[in-house]
Amino acid sequence: MKKAIVFVLLQLCIFSSVAQINTDRVMAIGRNALYFDDYILSIQYFNQVIKAKPWLAQPYFYRALAKLSLDDYSGAEEDCTLALQQNPFMAQAYYARGIARQSQGKYDLAIEDYRKGIEFRPKDRPMMTNTAIAYIQKKDYEKAKALFNEIIEAYPKEVNSYMARGSMHLETGDTITALADYNKSIEIDPYYAPAYGNRALLFYQTDKMEDALADLNEAIKLNPREEGFYINRGLVRYHLNDLRGAMSDYDHVIAINGKNLIARFNRGLLRFQIGDNNRAIEDFDVVITMEPDNYMAYYNRALLLSSIGEYHAAIKDYDVILEQYPNFLPGYYNRSDAKRNINDPVGADKDYWYAMELEKTHGNQKTQTTQTHTTPQQDNPENEDKDKKDIREESDRNINKFNSLVVYDKDDEQKSKYHSEIRGRVQDKNIRIDLEPQFILTYYEKTGKVKETVYYDKTIELFNERAALGWKLIITNQEASLNEFQINAHFASINEYSAKIEQNRKNADYFFGRGIDFMLVQDFTEAINNFDQATGIDPSYTPAYFNRAAVRYKQMEYELSNSTHDELAEAMSIQFGNNNKNTAQASSAIKDRDSRTYTYEMIIRDYNTVIQQDPSFIFAYFNRANLRCSQRDYKAAILDYNEAIRRNAEFAEAYFNRGLARLSQGDAKRGIADLSKAGELGIIEAYSIIKRMSTNN
Repeated sequence: MKKAIVFVLLQLCIFSSVAQINTDRVMAIGRNALYFDDYILSIQYFNQVIKAKPWLAQPYFYRALAKLSLDDYSGAEEDCTLALQQNPFMAQAYYARGIARQSQGKYDLAIEDYRKGIEFRPKDRPMMTNTAIAYIQKKDYEKAKALFNEIIEAYPKEVNSYMARGSMHLETGDTITALADYNKSIEIDPYYAPAYGNRALLFYQTDKMEDALADLNEAIKLNPREEGFYINRGLVRYHLNDLRGAMSDYDHVIAINGKNLIARFNRGLLRFQIGDNNRAIEDFDVVITMEPDNYMAYYNRALLLSSIGEYHAAIKDYDVILEQYPNFLPGYYNRSDAKRNINDPVGADKDYWYAMELEKTHGNQKTQTTQTHTTPQQDNPENEDKDKKDIREESDRNINKFNSLVVYDKDDEQKSKYHSEIRGRVQDKNIRIDLEPQFILTYYEKTGKVKETVYYDKTIELFNERAALGWKLIITNQEASLNEFQINAHFASINEYSAKIEQNRKNADYFFGRGIDFMLVQDFTEAINNFDQATGIDPSYTPAYFNRAAVRYKQMEYELSNSTHDELAEAMSIQFGNNNKNTAQASSAIKDRDSRTYTYEMIIRDYNTVIQQDPSFIFAYFNRANLRCSQRDYKAAILDYNEAIRRNAEFAEAYFNRGLARLSQGDAKRGIADLSKAGELGIIEAYSIIKRMSTNN
């Protein structure tokens, strides 16, 4: 209650009153938060605007986008409806509501929304594609095919259209036409990893295991972070009798993401097969803990527990399974065997004779009934060819497939397609390669990445020793979004700093701390104002100069996102090839960049000050280099990356970005060498780029 009161008081302090808030400013801050993936925070800002001006359509729409990103499809649908009540001509709201409805299985309503959106945006490819996918989900393949043909006629170079149509043909059993579509996708863009991944599944289903393996190897080279490729390669390797390779793939996925249940389940089955029973049980323990309704994991664990003599624990698992599947004969036979081993002949006989009675009633379903040590392909040797394809998707919960390896679920791939366009950034396009992002001083960073380098810096260490702020500062270029508790804590902290500043306006730490709080709640204007105050009070306040520059860069990035997409991509990423751009468009982008010269100069000036005050602070060189890359001043950028690397020979991000800058200048040899070093230091995306450049050369 106390936190809630503080939060409300803070809102009144910042915005005066609900009736008088500057809705344009609050909307802008909310969109900042949305752009930088702070979805929970953005919702709070949009709530403020809605309370003040409930007749506006935009805050409902943007709140819907945040809810979509949080998988709150019902809430997103409701917000889109509210937006359309205020503005029935808002095409993007129909699109977003279509995605929300499609994600809930409301295919007819989703199609209706997409059609309405297309009325306002004729030939809109994302809406047309999602409509076709909705038809596939309805099993209306003829309408889907007709629409895909229309899309491909309008956009003959769009890879995803061929991909989606190929998936449809594969689903209908037309492998020849599906293969032609996948081949066309690869012909258009030979560096698009999902095309190889999809074609690999087709090869797998048509028993072309070597071809499937080659495609998955290529997909992994192009996108080494996609867990699904490793899972499916493990499956292919298993059927090529490469158990060591399959196990290696599942180990790799689990090292990347310990919560990947497909990899856990499959590794458990492989460990079961090679007799590594205790560690197999450990894998199924994790699966069951994270997914308590995974009855296939229960059954496999029960078999394993029986195999190591843990009959009481096995019986508990059999109980769970048989409560859910009361006609599952193998469960009764194996529970009977377990009860006999704990000297419970009455219970054992009861299960055995009940199973015999069920068998008479329901026919012979006793496949794998008495084999306590059942593993993949162990039984039914006469069906080895059939077993070769004995896989299931994660969504398939047929208990009779308990010992089938799990393939990466196509539903997950489709789901990601639905979301890829709604607020996907231009930087994500395949023709572009992103720089490693700038560093910033903050309190939080993302966890769970393969590369988890913790950079030590004496300046930051000395600052933290002063305990000037309530939190410990860290330097990172992987900022984390805040949860609701953290959001409220930083709003409260702003209020506390404001009270302190009223008592003492000469304390630079108070302004710097409040500036970080405003930065974390995505209010860049107020963050910069507070950093201004800190440097005004103490001109030697190095961290304030650094963060002011970093926040201005973030503000510039957001402002560019609201201009042309091509300009955003040009400013924030590096592009190789495809240099014959429309000259008028390029000229327009140059003019827009010229208009921001003052902002660039202010950022450069701050980094210059940081370097002058603390020449050992490598992150200022790195960030200044990134800014220069955004201006296409690669020569100056390379000099800054050089200095950062000279001061820290294991600065992976600097090698990666210097490699891209060198490649952009045509220096392929040294560029690839830098990327190789970045890959060695943990940035695995570097290998994908090396592959592309080596192929081009």
